[in-house]
Amino acid sequence: METLQTLLLLPISFTAFVLILIFLLQKWLLSNQNTSKASPPSPPKLPIVGHLLNLGRLPRITLQNYARRYGPLFLLHLGAKPTIVVSSPQLARDIMKTHDLIFANRPKSSVADKLLYGSKDIAMSPYGEYWRQMRSIGVLHLLSNNRVQSFRYVREQEVKAMIDNIQHNPLSVNLTELFSRLTNDVICRVALGRKYGIGEDGTKFRSLLLQFGESMASFSIRDFIPWLGWIDGISGLDVQAKRAAKELDVFLDRVIQDHVHPENRDEHNDLVDTLLCIKTEDSIGFPLEMDSIKAVILDMFAAGTVVGFYCTVWLYHKLLDMSTQTP
Repeated sequence: METLQTLLLLPISFTAFVLILIFLLQKWLLSNQNTSKASPPSPPKLPIVGHLLNLGRLPRITLQNYARRYGPLFLLHLGAKPTIVVSSPQLARDIMKTHDLIFANRPKSSVADKLLYGSKDIAMSPYGEYWRQMRSIGVLHLLSNNRVQSFRYVREQEVKAMIDNIQHNPLSVNLTELFSRLTNDVICRVALGRKYGIGEDGTKFRSLLLQFGESMASFSIRDFIPWLGWIDGISGLDVQAKRAAKELDVFLDRVIQDHVHPENRDEHNDLVDTLLCIKTEDSIGFPLEMDSIKAVILDMFAAGTVVGFYCTVWLYHKLLDMSTQTP
C-alpha cells in the first residue's frame, strides 16, 4: 500500500518540480530583459546566484576587469541583490554628494543583526531618524576634535611604552604583533578606561574580538539568496554568530558594571562613561538604550583596532620602502 502511494505521488512531485523550474527560468529571463532596457551594462549572469561565482577569490581584480570592459558604471546581481559598481571618481562624487540621500541606505546583514543588537550601531543601522541620532552622538560626543585631542596622552603613553619595549628587548621583535597590541591598548583605554592586553582577561578579550571579526567577515548566503538561508544553519555560521554575540554581551555587561562601580580605571572619562552619561541625563532628547551603547562600543573597536592596525602597518612599510630607495 505504501509503495502504491509513493508511486502515485511521484508524478505530482515531478510536476511541481518542473513548474518551479519554469517559474525560476521565466523570472530570470524577464530580469535579463528588464536589465538590458533600463539598467547599466551588466556581464552575463547565472540563474539564482547571479554574478556571485564570477567574483572569485580576488573580487577587486574581477571588478577592475569588468570596469575596463563595461565602463565606469555597471550592474552586478549578487544573488537576489542588484548592485551598482562605480569605478569613476566623478561618478563616485555625484553619488556621495549630489545624490547622497538616494544612496544613503545600506544592505541588511543577518550577521550584523545578531552581533550588533539588531544593527543598532552607527555603521550598520539603516538610514533614518535612528541613524541620524546615533551619528550625531558619534560626531559631537565621541569623535569630535576636542574629544580626540583629550586622549592624546593615552596615545603618547602607549607609543612610548612600545618604543621602550623595542629598545630594551635584546632579541628581534615582531612589529606586526607590537602594532596590533598598540592599537588594541589605545582603543581599550579610550573606549573602556583600561587595558585588556595581558592575563586571562586579555586572552578572553582577544578571542572575542577574533570571533567578532571572523563572524562579520563571513559570507552569509541568507543576505544574497534569502530562501537559501537554511544553508547558514548547516554551515555553522548561525551558531558561530549567536555564540559570539552571547559572549560579547556578557563581556560588555561586565564592562558597563565596571563603569557603574569604577575600579582600576583611568581617571579621565572614556567613551563608555560618555555614553552612560548621555543615557542617564537624557541630554539629547533621544532615548539611548543599553543595547545601542553596546553596539556603538563594538563599532569603536571594529573601526579603531582593525583600521588603526592596518594603517600603522601600511605606513611602516612605506617608510621602509622610502629608506631603501637610493637617492
